[in-house]
Amino acid sequence: MRQERTVQASIFDLFATHEIGHELKAMSQWLDEHHDLLGLVARDLVRRSVRATGRQGLPAEAVLRCALLKQYRQLTYQELAFHLEDSASFRAFARLPWSWSPQKSVLQKTISAIRPEVWEEINRALLSSARQAKLEDGGVVRLDSTVTSALMHEPSDSSLLWDAVRIMVRLLKQAGALAGGAGLAWRDHCRAAKKRARKIQFTRGRPNRVQLYRELIAITRATLAYLRQAAAQLAVARSPLVELWQAQLCHYRPLIERIITQSERRVLAGELVPASDKLVSLFEPHADIIVKGSRDTEYGHKLNLTTGRSGMILDLVIEAGNPRDSDRLLPMLERHIAFYGHAPRQAAADGGFASRGNLVTAKALGVRDMAFHKKAGLRIEDMVRSNWVYRKLRNFRAGIEADISCLKRAYGLARCTWRGLDHFKSYVWSSVVAYNLVVFTRLKPT
Repeated sequence: MRQERTVQASIFDLFATHEIGHELKAMSQWLDEHHDLLGLVARDLVRRSVRATGRQGLPAEAVLRCALLKQYRQLTYQELAFHLEDSASFRAFARLPWSWSPQKSVLQKTISAIRPEVWEEINRALLSSARQAKLEDGGVVRLDSTVTSALMHEPSDSSLLWDAVRIMVRLLKQAGALAGGAGLAWRDHCRAAKKRARKIQFTRGRPNRVQLYRELIAITRATLAYLRQAAAQLAVARSPLVELWQAQLCHYRPLIERIITQSERRVLAGELVPASDKLVSLFEPHADIIVKGSRDTEYGHKLNLTTGRSGMILDLVIEAGNPRDSDRLLPMLERHIAFYGHAPRQAAADGGFASRGNLVTAKALGVRDMAFHKKAGLRIEDMVRSNWVYRKLRNFRAGIEADISCLKRAYGLARCTWRGLDHFKSYVWSSVVAYNLVVFTRLKPT
């Protein structure tokens, strides 16, 4: 059975006198004061329908601390494994059992098992500690939105079709190995698909590109037909490997069919396909198309954040799709009220959140001063008590840009390096928790 805490830590675990060592020690002390959080992590590490026998594995405490180390220092799993073996301060913080040096595969498997809901609960515990220490009471807040990119390449219809052919050929090769002596009748069109995808990339003129797209779509459909035949031939086989192959097929086939359909609609029929109907990645199908103003298009998920005077992230919502900022102000304020029990006295938000209805409702919820960066037809006297208060709140709002910049540069929030929607959410929340824990320990008097 996996333990929650390391049974006995080494008496020789010492932190370096460097600034990073002091921060790690302060972060470790806060974690020691909140042992109840380890139970949440331990439940995520339990493998469903598997008996608790054999080796115990890393304690939940070590997994949580290793996850924070990874996001705090922005390390890969391989780098984290090295530092845990090489650095005395890292080992002291991670509370690894004596002589244990986990490999990168173990770290990846355990750290990624922590659910985003657990990270959000840890963040709430941090905010409660900040409230008790009188570092952050949530009385003055600022709101803004940003985008975290998914782990994917720049999408195009030709690249998506080429990805589809690659995946299907890989599945066909696996099916051939599973079929044994029976064999499967199919042809590898990878080279032809890649050749046409590259030609499309460097061909000018719509008529020439349309003809190449017709050929590429025909190749994709032919490969999909081979895959259907292979699935029918393997349907009679009963083995765990065949079931695993069938599961991959069930995952990829509807996505590939969707890519073929949207390519025909966009390129062959000249139809404007809505962003909500587009699939931008076979490997990260959850990714949304996010366009903010006239800036470049990003592929990932939109985040709405609330921060306070301390600079800590008070709340975070990972949105589905690309909702307007003006539609998200009131839900963010309601979430704030649900946690703190009251509305903030003052709030500042970007101009995209501004509307007459949002201002009236925010005032009704109890916000005394609600300032928007751009007035959007609203009068200052309707938003706040005076011009001086408006200038103060407008300047205060600008500080959230620095918080977002720090999260993206130093805590990896610019681009998620974990695959899948659940792992995307866990990655974002773990970055926020690591950031908040560092800010809290720096603000807390020693």
